[in-house]
Amino acid sequence: MHARLPTSCSVETCRMTQSPPPAELDSRRAVGIFWRALRLRCPNCGGGGIFRTPFELRPDCPNCGLEMDRGEDDYFLGTYAVNLVAVELIFAAMFTLVVILTWPDPPWAALQYGGAILMILGAVACYPFAKVGWLAIDVMLRPVSRQELPGELHPPLAAALRDRVRQK
Repeated sequence: MHARLPTSCSVETCRMTQSPPPAELDSRRAVGIFWRALRLRCPNCGGGGIFRTPFELRPDCPNCGLEMDRGEDDYFLGTYAVNLVAVELIFAAMFTLVVILTWPDPPWAALQYGGAILMILGAVACYPFAKVGWLAIDVMLRPVSRQELPGELHPPLAAALRDRVRQK
């Protein structure tokens, strides 16, 4: 059972000091966000443990409390798009490399069956990276606000605050 959040307590008054997110996207910040995502860490804070299973994100970052779906029901569509593009680029690169290396007699049958296997395995292997990569893109384009983070609250207060926000 969660602790009851005082009615006078708001996100701003209950949170301990938290620096506001940067308003503008600069290249240094973008590289940092993508580097954290590439290592399968929270793009916002860099903390680990954001995956419940290899293919399922936790609802919130265990370190900063960022909602992994950013509060949208169709958030997963971006992940699918990123995954599709990544796998197609990998396939195109491998296909081109094999054709160039084996020219003038490319192994068309091997390319056909190997390409199908590569696409299936690539989609599975790239999926966790696509999930965090899409979250990183979203964090860059729509910086995390103070209202999205429970801050450095005592864990029962943070849970009560999240419950109150989700009920609205």
